[in-house]
Amino acid sequence: MKIYIVLAHQSPGSFNHAIAETAAEQLRARGHEVFYHDLYAEKFDPILDNDELTGDRPLDSVLQQHIDEMLAADGYIVVHPNWWNQPPAILRGWQDRVLRQGKMYRFTEQGVEGFLTGKRALVFTTSNTPRDIQMQVFGDPLEDLWKKCIFAFCGVTNFARRNFEPVNVSTHEQRQAWLDEVRQLIGEQFSVA
Repeated sequence: MKIYIVLAHQSPGSFNHAIAETAAEQLRARGHEVFYHDLYAEKFDPILDNDELTGDRPLDSVLQQHIDEMLAADGYIVVHPNWWNQPPAILRGWQDRVLRQGKMYRFTEQGVEGFLTGKRALVFTTSNTPRDIQMQVFGDPLEDLWKKCIFAFCGVTNFARRNFEPVNVSTHEQRQAWLDEVRQLIGEQFSVA
């Protein structure tokens, strides 16, 4: 399988990086091909300007590479922190620019047609809010965003997500256990069978 990984965390030593790197290692160990993108390290431009939106300017080569890899991939892994119950701005810009109409989906008289049908997605998020407080006060907006608003819209129905929390008070042992869980979820979501 070909798996596209997108990471959105600005600190190279972060737990988000550990998740993404563990996922990539696990996938490669299972014989999968990995397209790996660290948006901050690559200085991905999140700005969708009018000329790009209207098609007055051709897509740049970096953006075209992301689109081509997304279309070629059999599955997707997204890794990011929960900021104000949303992804970081750089990832929101990636969504705007890469998951674009005419490339990942289109509107028809029957409704939306997603072009990523038959593919799989796994989203890892992190937060500092304990789960019970998060659910009581905010619910889980990131689950709906990734599962319904993004992946289902583009045709992906084989979806899983895991949030790790609270990261700010987690121990080294807890993080190691979480990385073991990442390995397990990779095996479950991206088995070759």
